[in-house]
Amino acid sequence: MSRASLPPLYGDPDKWALIQADSLSFLRKLPSESIDAVVTDPPYGVAMASWDGGTGTRERSKPEGFEAFSRAWATELLRVMKPGAHLIAFGAARTAHRLSAGIEDAGFEIRDSIAWLYGSGMPKARMMKNGQSTVLRPAYEPAVLARKPLAKKKPGKLTAAENIERYGTGGLGIDAARIARVAEDPDARGYWPANVALGHDDSCGDGACSDVCPLPLIDQASASPLSRMFHVAKPSRAEREAGCAGLKKSSAPVFGGESVRPRANAHPTVKPIDLMRWLIRLSVPVGGVVLDPFTGSGSTGCAAALEGRQFIGLEREAQYVEIARARIAYWAAQADSESRELTG
Repeated sequence: MSRASLPPLYGDPDKWALIQADSLSFLRKLPSESIDAVVTDPPYGVAMASWDGGTGTRERSKPEGFEAFSRAWATELLRVMKPGAHLIAFGAARTAHRLSAGIEDAGFEIRDSIAWLYGSGMPKARMMKNGQSTVLRPAYEPAVLARKPLAKKKPGKLTAAENIERYGTGGLGIDAARIARVAEDPDARGYWPANVALGHDDSCGDGACSDVCPLPLIDQASASPLSRMFHVAKPSRAEREAGCAGLKKSSAPVFGGESVRPRANAHPTVKPIDLMRWLIRLSVPVGGVVLDPFTGSGSTGCAAALEGRQFIGLEREAQYVEIARARIAYWAAQADSESRELTG
């Protein structure tokens, strides 16, 4: 490949790299078995707006087309990931089954499904005169948890322990992702992470829930406290915009089509950085390389920088590359500053 044909590359080569490229095309250029984990938020196949499709939107919005699209990129990921490496991919409630089928058909093992529950979704349809509508209010997003098969040996294949010993992949970071038991015993080991993450009300602040947050109320009435689950709020405007002060503001629809006021980070499906940090601790070995082939506004990269993992991101749209570059650089600098403070 000539230097002139290389796609734009941004970042810190020792820590993170952001590449402006179409994922299906560029994944073919990555070395085999070089990636420790993939955490990504791919197009959902619902064709509600241009961000969820681009070229081929009409075909991709058909169930079989979206499944084929998912199988295509998952097939490329299977080659570049190490044996036993985990893939976490978000989806929409109504198309996640096609996402999961495409990933499985590519050769991955479906290990679980993680549900991120939140209470701030808005219904995407109008009420009719008879008190009926056509949809429910969205309150969760599923994420497929899959694993590349463990390495083969004669006969059979390696055990998980053998695979971890050889490649560093094959297991989940249970201790790293445990839920703290601070209220009961600050020195306790913490709860085993569950396949559910719970969202706070948007009005909750750091370390304290608002009076209208349902989580503490549910916790009080539950025989199995929800404090054993991972809690995270949707990203605040300050979190979305951190690092983007110098970028041009624009408007874009959020998931479902409603318009928003102009902002520097106009990506419609920004995930909370704390949620992505938790998923990275769960799926990426310490010191490992995490890939996001659909980087969007860069939340996976921000989380990787804060968790000390190397990050490779692919993003086709120039607008989102600019946003992701600014955000990852900001949070990487925050991580460097924290590291210097800790080391004195």
